[in-house]
Amino acid sequence: MGRKDSSTTKLPVDQYRKQIGKQDYKKTKPILRATKLKAEAKKTAIGIKEVALVLAALLALLLAFYAFFYLRLSTNIDSYLDPNED
Repeated sequence: MGRKDSSTTKLPVDQYRKQIGKQDYKKTKPILRATKLKAEAKKTAIGIKEVALVLAALLALLLAFYAFFYLRLSTNIDSYLDPNED
């Protein structure tokens, strides 16, 4: 008798999975396809963090480029000026 009772009793997890499967089966194919596409789009979309990191890197590169040429040109101009002229 113990074996018969244990085979008919299902785990709550299995019952839950079966219930979810029935709910998904009730949906039509276009709805399921749209749900899958939406999940894929969300998974592959770039986030705000990635965009912010790229912008910060570009800004740092631009700042370094500007600083390099500013220092390079300012030392050249100072070397051409003669402090005893005026």
